Amino acid sequence: MRALELSQQGWEQQEIAMALDVSEGAVSRWLTAARQGGPAALHSRPILGRLPKLTWEQRGLIPDFLWHGAEAYGFRGDVWTCPRIAKVIEEELRVSYSRSQVSRLLKAFGWTPQVPVTLAIQRDEAAIQQWRNEVWPEVKKRAHREHRTLVFTDESGFYLLPGIVKTYAPEGSTPVLYEWQTRDHLSVMGAVTPEGKAYSLVRQKSLNGLHTVAFLCHLLRVVGERLLIVWDNSPIHRRHEVKEFLAGPAAKKIHLEPLPSYAPDLNPVEWMWKHLKKVELRNVVCLDLEDLHTEFHLALGRLRQKSWLVLSFFEGAKLEL
Repeated sequence: MRALELSQQGWEQQEIAMALDVSEGAVSRWLTAARQGGPAALHSRPILGRLPKLTWEQRGLIPDFLWHGAEAYGFRGDVWTCPRIAKVIEEELRVSYSRSQVSRLLKAFGWTPQVPVTLAIQRDEAAIQQWRNEVWPEVKKRAHREHRTLVFTDESGFYLLPGIVKTYAPEGSTPVLYEWQTRDHLSVMGAVTPEGKAYSLVRQKSLNGLHTVAFLCHLLRVVGERLLIVWDNSPIHRRHEVKEFLAGPAAKKIHLEPLPSYAPDLNPVEWMWKHLKKVELRNVVCLDLEDLHTEFHLALGRLRQKSWLVLSFFEGAKLEL
């Protein structure tokens, strides 16, 4: 309407477009519509079509239904899918929606399909939160008071099977990745420190108590002779050889601090494993364990050059340094 008013005052289309910060094409369409149908042709008109099945008030209830979880509606497994959500809408609001309609609804709510994080049912969330808020500050104070270096340790396996991520391919043509179907793997012990250092021990066989002792001796040599080791209650940490080693002269050099059970997310080393597998070694295909061994050490070498990245693993575990 303002464009029409300015045109009637003698303004050129280019001047109107600049004044209203719109394109000349838009001004041209508006003035043409006004000449053909009068000023009323510029009035907004409602979009014709079928009335929506749900009112805005009913649509606003759907996210609240979903926040209760799928198991609250009798589904097996607390996972939401479009067919399940369609059943909930039908049950709660007596309206039938197709899978595609549900998908559009969820997109409007800002809900997206995501890979859920798996957590053990046996987790004690209260104990984990207490360790993070109360025990961890005391552990830091103890390390500073006793002049010990804090070291988090953990174990993992690196398999010949490649860690697959997305790749581009022609539409309708699923790419094929050929791989050696084998469970051969490297067994790795790893450690990180709040100083941004990373250490490892790699073997081409399953780890045992003697390997744990060897790794602790390695840490005493390269990190320092006064350590405060933070680790979980893994069976490999409770082997007879480990207990015997820690009861000997190493008792004065190494003090232990256990992590809560079923809480891998508290250990920064777990975040190092994720980075190595999903970033440094993503889509890396090795022919044998020697090749994998080489690629692992190259990846770890790249990580060791980024101390800030090692420190970010502590942030991932929500442990303030």
